[in-house]
Amino acid sequence: MPNYAPAFSVSEYQRRLSLVRSQMAADGVDVLFVTNPSNMAWLTGYDGWSFYVHQGVIIQLEADPMWWGRHMDSFGAHRTCWIPDERVLSYSDDWVQSDERHAMQHLAAILADLGYGGARIGVEMENYYFTAAAMDALRGALPDAAWVDSTNLVNWQRTVKSDEELAFMRKAAAISTKMIDGIMDRVAVGLPKNELVADIYRDALIGVEGAWGDYPAIVPLLPSGPDAAAAHLTWDGRPFQANEATFFEISGCYRRYHAPLCRTVYLGDPPSEMRHAEAAVQRGIEAALDSARPGNRACDIAVALKAELAKAGIDRQGRVGYAVGLSYPPDWGEHTVSLREADLTPLRAGMSFHLMPALWMKDWGLEITETIVIREEGPAECLADVPQTLVAK
Repeated sequence: MPNYAPAFSVSEYQRRLSLVRSQMAADGVDVLFVTNPSNMAWLTGYDGWSFYVHQGVIIQLEADPMWWGRHMDSFGAHRTCWIPDERVLSYSDDWVQSDERHAMQHLAAILADLGYGGARIGVEMENYYFTAAAMDALRGALPDAAWVDSTNLVNWQRTVKSDEELAFMRKAAAISTKMIDGIMDRVAVGLPKNELVADIYRDALIGVEGAWGDYPAIVPLLPSGPDAAAAHLTWDGRPFQANEATFFEISGCYRRYHAPLCRTVYLGDPPSEMRHAEAAVQRGIEAALDSARPGNRACDIAVALKAELAKAGIDRQGRVGYAVGLSYPPDWGEHTVSLREADLTPLRAGMSFHLMPALWMKDWGLEITETIVIREEGPAECLADVPQTLVAK
């Protein structure tokens, strides 16, 4: 058993396995191979920076999961997973980045030994960590197997958070609040961006009382002026300029759980068009929170928010949020529910979203966002505690 306590109780992991196995049975999947590190952690507790090599978790309809990966990383599995030591399997470095063999051939031999050579095997095909070469190697080694695209099978079981998970997200939100407060205190004309980012990371990693900071799945995003028309720029060494707006997209992280939060600073007197947009976004957030109730649908949140923006003459395209929770780089989204008009997913208490009515205009950007949780009754809860304003400084 592990020397390092997993994040949750064994009963919590068993609850999650039950959800996954029910969906496997419904999909006709005999065995599931999970490579998304977020799903690996959610099912076993495994936590390590090893997702640059082939690894995964084997989920059977009965019996405990099996962790499989590089031998040197198996020691991390022994220390972080709840599963018995004998369920940790590994391959030698001969299989790592080799031109002569592929690690998935090693996995295929394990699956064959378990009796799955001709089974319906689920794999996460649309996944940052599962390559075309991996799929080819598995097909070549197990020619009689039927391959099932189970890309988000586990992800969908993660959408409703347990009380224990929400406790972690609230800790992450407290760190997010500290990070934004630190940004507002420090940002100033002439300050090089990289120096501010260094302080952002310090706040993120020191954390708050009762919650140390983990590394977030996305780096801080902080484009300024015309650059803020682009959603995903990071930073450089240039200083902040007067009469420019900068949005800050950050997230605190506690034991891999995130609570993204965005705010915008204008160094000077904001123009009227930005104040107009700020007011519209504030009304949109209020309407969205009121629509974010059990029994409504994901699309209802998007419709309510965009209706308020439309009243202000703002045509906001695209989704206005997405499911969040436990994640690893390069993304803190869960790849399931999107807050957009076409998503009819029913809302359930315990679902968590990054509500993101960000505006990227021709030569400026404005982001005021919240991580929210659907309550049993009433409007959604905002996890962070930061005024929803455009800050002028």
